[in-house]
Amino acid sequence: MMKNPFLTYGYNGPEYFCDRVEETKRLTSLLMNGNHVALMSPRRMGKTGLIRHCFAQQELQKDYYLFLVDIYATKSLSELIYELGRVILSVLKSKERKAWERFIQIAGSLRTGITLDALGQPSWNLQIGDIQSPKVSLDEIFQYLGSADKPCIVAIDEFQTIMDYPEQNVEALLRTYIQDCNNARFIFSGSKRHMMGEMFSSPARPFYQSASTLSLKPIPLDSYTSFIKSHFEQGRMQIETEAINYIYEKFEGTTWYIQKICNELYALAEQDNPCGIKDVDAAINYAIEEKDDTYQDLLARLSAKQKALLIALAHTGKNAKPTSGEFIKKYHLSSASAVQRCLSALQEKDIITNHNGNYYIYDFFLYYWLTKN
Repeated sequence: MMKNPFLTYGYNGPEYFCDRVEETKRLTSLLMNGNHVALMSPRRMGKTGLIRHCFAQQELQKDYYLFLVDIYATKSLSELIYELGRVILSVLKSKERKAWERFIQIAGSLRTGITLDALGQPSWNLQIGDIQSPKVSLDEIFQYLGSADKPCIVAIDEFQTIMDYPEQNVEALLRTYIQDCNNARFIFSGSKRHMMGEMFSSPARPFYQSASTLSLKPIPLDSYTSFIKSHFEQGRMQIETEAINYIYEKFEGTTWYIQKICNELYALAEQDNPCGIKDVDAAINYAIEEKDDTYQDLLARLSAKQKALLIALAHTGKNAKPTSGEFIKKYHLSSASAVQRCLSALQEKDIITNHNGNYYIYDFFLYYWLTKN
């Protein structure tokens, strides 16, 4: 049986990657010509997929060490260093022995947590609490990056997370190391555009004008139409053009949601029955039902005022003016100041986002789940 071609996580080669031809060329060219890159877009638009696709390009594979570090779940500088070290060793262990031996030799503060298995391969056994002197370990990691036998490209996913670390001056510290590291280029990837924009465009911030900026927009509908139809046809199935248009419109061209719904449709499709709009609605319902327990739990952890505001935002969409008198009256909210506090709390919990002054729910499945319930 042919595997489902619509991936919802990971990267499985160019055949399963839709378009982004110009973005791939641009990102690859910037890196090969010595630039750092700030890669920004809304959540789930495909930033990580684009990085993986660039890392799969022959010219990068051949001449660079490529490290992709996701720091979304990190809470401190120590956890960032832990992830950096873990990813570097994980990538190097697939290379020649001298590559990872050099890293272990330089990273003296991490060495006690790196062991060799029966085949002589290194294994990362550190715990986050084992990093006793974060700045010493960070210094060692950058010593390695600066002296590696190949130039390095380090992509840090959800880079804006460092703004929430409890330590002082993390931005300035990283900026100092990065600007002095001539053997490495960095991709700073982030989905909180207002935070990323502030980090890289404010003259008061350490990373001001330190990176070229690349913003991801939705993949064009015609590119997605060709991609989706082609994969259905390879599986000896069909999907109506109107159904693809409908998916694209429902999720505003957001890559992950299109992939997820096409994944569901492909699993449900029958060879003699082209997928239509009714099938798309069924696939969306399956995807939302899958999340029911998660969303119920999320609502249970909100205060009554936060919950009321979230439901109101779902019923209003992206053009909501939640602190306006009209909005407050319509949804029986208490006051503009109380709404503002709830907006801040919901943003902090990463349930809503704010773009150009508009607050909205960025998770389309949560949005549609709330409008149904």
